[in-house]
Amino acid sequence: MAISTGDKIPNVTVMLATPDGPQKAETAEVLGKGKVALFSVPGAFTPTCSAKHLPGFIEKADELKKKGVEKIVCMAVNDAFVMKAWAESQGAAGKIEMLCDGNGEFARALGLTMDGTGFGMGERSQRFSAIIDNGVVTVLNVEEPGAFKVSSAEHLLTQL
Repeated sequence: MAISTGDKIPNVTVMLATPDGPQKAETAEVLGKGKVALFSVPGAFTPTCSAKHLPGFIEKADELKKKGVEKIVCMAVNDAFVMKAWAESQGAAGKIEMLCDGNGEFARALGLTMDGTGFGMGERSQRFSAIIDNGVVTVLNVEEPGAFKVSSAEHLLTQL
């Protein structure tokens, strides 16, 4: 069953891509304090994720913060080294925290996985965005397969 509005974020061990290298963290720690904008992409360096999804959150970071978002977190089923390289290539440092769900455990705990085996990607996270307030999901936007509309930074801004 997929997570929904009003649910508490599950606590799973993940990695963060930091300037000092991979850092182990708990999702309750990363997402459980304050107002957090979380968005998930099927994969770093993939076309829509690199051309639209991450750049939109970088571009709208200041606007999101003006509306009360304390932290913006990008999640993908990728390792910390890939996520760090992607953040550097996109200019996300200092604006977006990169949450690395390398084994897909957090995506499974959320009930928001997709089967990317047809593309050689294995099990991945669905594309979505959420507002998490002190560990509780207050807004959740899950995309239909192949779509990019409701999980954008622009759409999330309209919900704050």
